[in-house]
Amino acid sequence: MDKRSGTGIHSGAQLEVQSWAEDEVATSDFKDERLGKRFRTLLQQLTEGVGKSIPFACQDWANTKAAYRFLSNPRVSEEAILSGHFHSTRERASLVDDRVLVLHDTTEISFKHNDGTIGLLGQVGQRTACGILMHSSLVVTREGLPLGIAAVTFWTRSKFKGTNALKKKVNPTRVPIEQKESIRWLQNLQQSTDLLGKPERCVHVGDRESDIYELFCAAQSTGTHFLLRTCVDRLAGDGTHTIADEMHEVCCKGLHRVETRDTRGSLREAVLELRYRRIHVLPPIGKHRRYPGLSLTVIHAREKDPPNERDGIDWKLVTDLHVTNLLESNVR
Repeated sequence: MDKRSGTGIHSGAQLEVQSWAEDEVATSDFKDERLGKRFRTLLQQLTEGVGKSIPFACQDWANTKAAYRFLSNPRVSEEAILSGHFHSTRERASLVDDRVLVLHDTTEISFKHNDGTIGLLGQVGQRTACGILMHSSLVVTREGLPLGIAAVTFWTRSKFKGTNALKKKVNPTRVPIEQKESIRWLQNLQQSTDLLGKPERCVHVGDRESDIYELFCAAQSTGTHFLLRTCVDRLAGDGTHTIADEMHEVCCKGLHRVETRDTRGSLREAVLELRYRRIHVLPPIGKHRRYPGLSLTVIHAREKDPPNERDGIDWKLVTDLHVTNLLESNVR
């Protein structure tokens, strides 16, 4: 067969996909080897048919029925399905002679309505959208090379109505973290750190939803590091002022250029003024007996001379890492 022909290229790609799938889940932990075999077959079919439904990916009724039987088997768990991939992630990360970044975020997965729209998990107009939420932790190198998932948490909500009204009666900061959905941040931090080993080489990265004081303390007790975008102006120092008060005293330490897009989608360069300071941060009121004060680095990146057509970039970050110069602000 001519290797340059379309058939030859397609066959080569199929063999490459099959080899990848077999290697990625070679160490999957299924109690029954037949389940492991079926899983590898199903993974290969879904990988070759990315974006297709199970019947289309499986191509015939026998394989489709086998796939649904596998997914509905009570002995098949998410831990067993992901165990092989977790092992592969750990092996790839161990080959990196540098710190690795663990990116945490939540994805909302909902089912389509008859009109074709996809809503979030909650109230969509007069309808309640159904689905699941997935909080995953993706490991990447400092250069952005993905190494795999190190932790994942799935859950759904039993209550959609009345949650906003409940917040008016109950102060969320007084509710123990163990009783809130936010506990997933702590669970994934612990699970991913345990999987990768050497917690000191991990830097956990999160958006403003991860601005949780309990998460700061969990990272410290685990011996790992974090870099999070913050949205809370916490008490600092002796408790008579806040982080913002201290940051107002900090002068610009340097400039950093980033690429961004304007309203028309065109790339442009934004110049950010960087300020950073080591600050003694205090726990929320009502939790000071349970959690200690922490010495953290606060970083502010504010756009210099933003354009009129959009709001200027204003990023506020917090990390346990020390920053003493501009080079260290790039997560060494």
